[in-house]
Amino acid sequence: MKFIIIILSIVLTSKSCNKKEEEALAESINEKEILYFNGKIYTVNTEKPWAEAIIVRENKITFVGSSQEAETKVGENVDRVDLKGKLVLPGFHDVHMHPMEVGSNTTVFTLNEDETNAENYISEIKRAARMNPNIQWLIGFGHSINTLLESERNPLQIIDEVVSDRPVIIMEQTSHSMWVNSKALEMAGITNTTPNPQGGIIMKDHGNLNGILIDNAGDIVFQQALKEVNDTYGEYDGMVSYVLPELAKHGITSVCDARTYWKRNQHKTWIELANDKKLTARFNLGLWAYPDENDESQLQRLKELYNVNNDLLKINQIKLYADGITHNTTAALHSDYEVNYFGLNTNNGINYFTSDRIKKYIKELEAIGFDFHIHAIGNRGITEALNAIEEGGTSNGRHRLTHVEMIDENDINRFKSLNVTADAQVAGDFTKPEYWHENEHLVGSSLANNLIPIKSLKEAGVRITLSSDWNVSTLNPFVGIQNAVMRSPQNLSLEEAVKAYTINGAYTMRQEEKVGSIEKGKLADFIVLDKDIFSIPTNEISTAKILMTIFNGKLIYKK
Repeated sequence: MKFIIIILSIVLTSKSCNKKEEEALAESINEKEILYFNGKIYTVNTEKPWAEAIIVRENKITFVGSSQEAETKVGENVDRVDLKGKLVLPGFHDVHMHPMEVGSNTTVFTLNEDETNAENYISEIKRAARMNPNIQWLIGFGHSINTLLESERNPLQIIDEVVSDRPVIIMEQTSHSMWVNSKALEMAGITNTTPNPQGGIIMKDHGNLNGILIDNAGDIVFQQALKEVNDTYGEYDGMVSYVLPELAKHGITSVCDARTYWKRNQHKTWIELANDKKLTARFNLGLWAYPDENDESQLQRLKELYNVNNDLLKINQIKLYADGITHNTTAALHSDYEVNYFGLNTNNGINYFTSDRIKKYIKELEAIGFDFHIHAIGNRGITEALNAIEEGGTSNGRHRLTHVEMIDENDINRFKSLNVTADAQVAGDFTKPEYWHENEHLVGSSLANNLIPIKSLKEAGVRITLSSDWNVSTLNPFVGIQNAVMRSPQNLSLEEAVKAYTINGAYTMRQEEKVGSIEKGKLADFIVLDKDIFSIPTNEISTAKILMTIFNGKLIYKK
């Protein structure tokens, strides 16, 4: 009996000693390994830029190297994916887009932005009104403000002729102006004597309203319309049914929402998507700083909303506008515009937020953990935004200026010294050098003919990201990459353009240690292309398509 007890004791002791080894073995057996081999992998890792194979275990990359060596690293429980020589890149980062706005169902009609006669908009608005008889606010999208400004009739008369019994609001394609009817003006409480709000202009003809609301004047009314329509479900459904699949189709695995309207509880919709495990990309939300909101109450609310507890959803950025946009003369310039649309005492653009106010917000919110995403298009807007970061920020901030269309030469080096990322959108045709002259009548040839100087910024050592501003421009990253490479004299190399869409974007999202390049230990976010953009003619880069998108180790898109 003693003998049996001793033997049993030895066995139990042996089992106890080997328990950790057994657990480790069981864990390795249960873990799923996938070997991606025979590829042309551009890692965006400067120490090891090219490879042939990737091993993924669960959601992490455990090996990057040759196909031959990879075979010695895998176990028996491995799935093999032959990449057939195709190019592999890290998943794209698009650090400036408006996904929830794109997915919303609130817009019920779209006008042709290329239409040059405002009278020709009448039939489409009339059709939309007839097709949507029960909608309280008739919301449209897509007209050209230049078409309205050049109209022979007052634009308010045109739109009132079509619909007069309920409010109509139509967003210009850039979102920087709205065309409204008299009913919408009435519901917003806007009269001929209403003062311009901060960052906005209520346009008038000879002292009378003309139905055009510029920048924040239009956004205030648009937010009122959306609040009353209350499309929370539509935003959720639009993300799931349309936006997220589109991101996967285009190889986009990380995104910054560049304008989260927290007063409409958009952040709650985002959180619901995360809790329901619907997200198939990593998201950072840029909480919108309302120009007309009281600073103390707004700052307190923004602090309360900070949240980085979810792996795929982080509320850790602030989006605000320093200025407006060039084509309606609201981008902030150091000089006056060549034309005067508004008859104001000053004619050098507007400020949504002044430099001192931006500085105040940075001082208060950077300490919480927020990074700032600042819209700055004109050279004065850029100077003032950089001043605010210099005076209000610290070395902990990872702030960026987006659009950066007209930059004073003295400010180029300040981006690097202040560690400010320059976020550029070059997917739109208007950013191509052959179209620069179209702004000469507004800003003069000197400013017009050096739009978005990404080469100058790169030569100064500035970190550059490329983004879409979807749906202002196409979502397709290959269009942005091709344009970035081809827009001489202000162009990037192909390697720099890819870096701008990957590891540089990861830095701005504070996740460069996890994604943005293909390296051992990082999360498995990568894409497989149907064409090798490094070997095809440069003018064919935009034709490349995604064959597979791998996100967090899982296949989320296959062509």
